[in-house]
Amino acid sequence: MTIWICSLAAAPEMARRLKPSRVVSLLSPYDSFPHFADVGGDLHLQMAVHDITADIGDWQAPSQTDAERVIRFVEGWDRVAPLLIHCWAGISRSTASAFITACVHNPRTDEEEIAWTIRKASPMAWPNARLVGHADDVLGRGGRMAKAVAAIGRGEISGETRAFSIPSSFSSRP
Repeated sequence: MTIWICSLAAAPEMARRLKPSRVVSLLSPYDSFPHFADVGGDLHLQMAVHDITADIGDWQAPSQTDAERVIRFVEGWDRVAPLLIHCWAGISRSTASAFITACVHNPRTDEEEIAWTIRKASPMAWPNARLVGHADDVLGRGGRMAKAVAAIGRGEISGETRAFSIPSSFSSRP
């Protein structure tokens, strides 16, 4: 099945069209989270997290607990129906979570293969390195996730990405 990534503005229409089995919403703590009528409360992870990689005053960068929440939630995805992940612009928090999801469901796949698949699907993608770094630690990937995200670099600068998808299954390492 497919992992879909989009902006907050596109999320309601994407949810109506795709009928995802689960939704991950990553917005700033002061934003209002959307409601998806066809997705039960326990199947919609709402994460209030700033899109930064280092703490700035009262703003907190994603923590290890945030990475653990994403991991625990996506581990339960059965991949029968799509997974929809969105943040404000569909560029950083959502692409980090999509990358994490693909790594969770493909433990033997090269992390760079997954990261480059995201880059090819969206030239604007720029996965939040802090969220990915914590997930790398939690999943015991030895820095490979963080290295893979660094390898694809910063995406093209844009205010918002178009919805895009990546597969949930990748080839395995030999």
